[in-house]
This record gives sequence, C-alpha cells and structure tokens, in this order.
Amino acid sequence: MARRRLRVAVLYPRVMNLYGDRGNVMALQARAAARDVDLEVDSIEIGDGWAPDETDIVLIGGGQDREQRRVQADLHARSRALQDFRDADGVILAVCGGYQLFGRSYRDNHGGVLRGAGVFDMVSIHPGPRIQRCVGNVVALWEGDTLVGFENHGGRSYLNEGTIPLAEVVVGFGNNGGDGLEGARIRNAFGTYLHGALLPKNPRFADRLLQLALQRRYGENELVPLSDAAEIRAHAETLHRSLRGRR
Repeated sequence: MARRRLRVAVLYPRVMNLYGDRGNVMALQARAAARDVDLEVDSIEIGDGWAPDETDIVLIGGGQDREQRRVQADLHARSRALQDFRDADGVILAVCGGYQLFGRSYRDNHGGVLRGAGVFDMVSIHPGPRIQRCVGNVVALWEGDTLVGFENHGGRSYLNEGTIPLAEVVVGFGNNGGDGLEGARIRNAFGTYLHGALLPKNPRFADRLLQLALQRRYGENELVPLSDAAEIRAHAETLHRSLRGRR
C-alpha cells in the first residue's frame, strides 16, 4: 500500500511565529510520521506562489500589530483563494494575529483598519494601548474535552451572528474577555488565540486536523492511537496550573 501524503502550507513563518507557533508544524509532522503519513511542508512568504489544489492544511501563526501590517496586503490578495480552500473543506488553523487577519477586518492599536482574508465572519478591534492586554493561561471546553494554551493579545474579536465559536472559556479571556467564547470555526477552518504552542499540548485537537485532512484527500481518517504520555502530561500540567491560578 502506498504511503499516504499530506501537504501543509505555512503562511509567513518568518514573520508570523510568535510564542513558538512553529511547534504546531512540528507536532503535526511527528504525529503524522507515527502513522506512516508523510507531511510535506511549504513555507509561503510574501509574494510566493501557492497551489491550493495541492494543499491539505494551511497554518498561520501569531504576530504583533507591526508584523500583521507587514503581511496584510499579501494575505488580503489571497482572500478568494483562501475562502475557496475553506469552502472545499481544506483544513485551516489560524493562531492569534493570524486568526485576527483571517477575519473580515482588524482595527490595530493605532486605529488603522487592516482588511482580512474573510475566512471567518468576525471583526477584531484593538481598544488602544492604554487598555489592559489579554494575557495568561487559558482553559476552554471543546467537544467534551479541554483545550489549554497561552494567550497574549491586545485585540478583541467579535463573532458575527451565526459564526460558531471553537470553544467556551473556563479560565482566561478568549476572544474578547466578555462573551466567554474562544476562537471560531467554519467547516474545517479553525481560529484561536491559543499559543504555547497549541498542538503539542492538545494532541486530540492535532489529530482532528490530521483526520479531516486525510478524510478530504483519501476518503478515510483512521489514525492509529498513540501513547501520548508526554503530551497528556503537558496538557495536565497546564490545566492544573491554570485552574490553581484561577482559585
């Protein structure tokens, strides 16, 4: 039987890689390799070509406002391609600054409005440099389980009516510190503020991305279970520390 192959496009990895978001790529590579799935990674920088039809997963990490301004025009030019990729059930994970830019717009800390890729029906607004940032560990309820990670963002994201949140906040700020929601999902596209990196500490979520990509490419999504002792320990330690800090 031929080995299965998946192709990952990482957008702007030299610019949008805050708080170890490169670890998400490494986690997917390790978990795919453990199942005899080859994961090919393409780094897409400003001005680079991208072949959506050959791509299974798109990743973008976080960046501060200045980094978001650097990539915004190039990303906006890819809006139609990214929306088509989403509508074709391509798998997407957008983190923090990348998550903000995958919405409809982001008003940055200087009041400038950055047009987003429109993958998620939401807007993000930075309330200004004098307003407290959303910083700290996060615990969120997700599909009968928990997601854990670290957030550090000044912007607040607001989902438009009908947009599905990724998870519900137990500890932390999440999208905006007010509505108790964290992240967004549409079809196989996921957005979140969680860094840390997200996928090494949340192996079930990492496997969900791989399963969706395999289902789309090959029509099957069976993954051999892994022991995940280190990943479960990292998840549990972050969960315990976050809940203890809440008390």
